[in-house]
Amino acid sequence: QVQLVESGGGLVQAGGSLRLSCAASGRTFSSYGMGWFRQAPGKEREFVAAIGWSSSLTSNTDSVKGRFTISRDNAKNTVYLQMNSLKPEDTAVYYCAASRGLATRDKNNYAYWGQGTQVTVSS
Repeated sequence: QVQLVESGGGLVQAGGSLRLSCAASGRTFSSYGMGWFRQAPGKEREFVAAIGWSSSLTSNTDSVKGRFTISRDNAKNTVYLQMNSLKPEDTAVYYCAASRGLATRDKNNYAYWGQGTQVTVSS
């Protein structure tokens, strides 16, 4: 069982930066693939970025490539999402998720979810 708590969201102007953190409980955090997803009002939850258990494999959705970076610190049971050059279309609730298997783009592959943190980017 893994419990996830996101933090770091807020209001930022376009072009600004935020770093989201996701703290996980449990002693087996390092064995989980981790992902970030986001959901804007009226839209489906969509994939943002994912990272394998050893950080050797990461992936981002095309709309955030070159702007967002996912990383993890297994010693701190934490995964991060560094978001730079933010745009108004990045406004959404951002969710952290844990997968017992591979960290893929498919949200159905993730068994555990955090409560989400709001990111609002003003123009």
